Amino acid sequence: MHSTLTKDRLQELLASLRGRRVLVVGDLMLDHYVWGRVERISPEAPVPVVEVEREAGLAGGAANVARNIAALGGVPLLVGVVGADATAEELRERLTDDGINAGHLIIEADRPTTLKTRIMAGRQQVCRVDHEVRSPVGETAVKRLTGAGRELMGEADALLLSDYGKGLLSMGLIRDLVEAAGDRPSSVDPKEDHFGAYAGVTVATPNNHEAGRAVGDRGDYGRLDTIAARLFELTGLKNLLITCGERGMRLYEGPGAEAKVIETVAREVFDVTGAGDTVTGVLTLALAAGASLLEGALLANLAAGVVIAKVGVATASPAEVLRQHDLTAGA
Repeated sequence: MHSTLTKDRLQELLASLRGRRVLVVGDLMLDHYVWGRVERISPEAPVPVVEVEREAGLAGGAANVARNIAALGGVPLLVGVVGADATAEELRERLTDDGINAGHLIIEADRPTTLKTRIMAGRQQVCRVDHEVRSPVGETAVKRLTGAGRELMGEADALLLSDYGKGLLSMGLIRDLVEAAGDRPSSVDPKEDHFGAYAGVTVATPNNHEAGRAVGDRGDYGRLDTIAARLFELTGLKNLLITCGERGMRLYEGPGAEAKVIETVAREVFDVTGAGDTVTGVLTLALAAGASLLEGALLANLAAGVVIAKVGVATASPAEVLRQHDLTAGA
């Protein structure tokens, strides 16, 4: 199915998202882009020489999830850890530019803010350079994260855990936050090492490779029903939305449920960076507004179709989602 959402229902859903508050807790980073052109190969090594034309920084990781929520009119309550460095300052500036409160970023002075630098030649990524520490954050930071998360959960409509495996989301913190969420919708964009901590989460959104690795499988599309069954058995998750790149998504509404296949709506694919952030953010915001899992997944699929047609971590506006729906309906 390309979509079971009528345009009228889509418009209702988009209107219902405004003002919904989602607590986003996860690994923060700054995505730095260096754009240039390549016209020659280096005489020092067989690598391209990129002549820099412009540079820009964008909020990434859990902060990009927050950007996607804000772009559709939601209110992200963002909690995470940064260092005491210039990268953190730029990240705060980018969040402020996007209308996101950066007041709950916890500083761990001896830990650098994660920085991913992508060298781009036109629309092509030449290489990526990462500055990061992936060891667990300190005990003091964990206590502050737990306190901030529990306090903000009191005013949130849903919980979203953005797990990039950079050391912020420990088993204990995950359990504390899921408990604080109670009956409110919760989601996780997971890493395979933490699947055992996600029991009780409303929905997890792994890609097929992450889902496969979590159960010792390759994650081939044809084996996803088996993989999903094993994940439900191992984790205690309530629902699964497995993203499969150009194959779209498979939604499993509970253990033993037959997969609902959601075909991709992307017409052009330039950059899949951050597409998982879009899916998890939009799905969770929809659940916070009372949408069904299927409606949320269909809405997230439309938004993802918008962002992967852009270069770099990106967001989708309501107008762009509606246009994507129209393009799909007319395909």
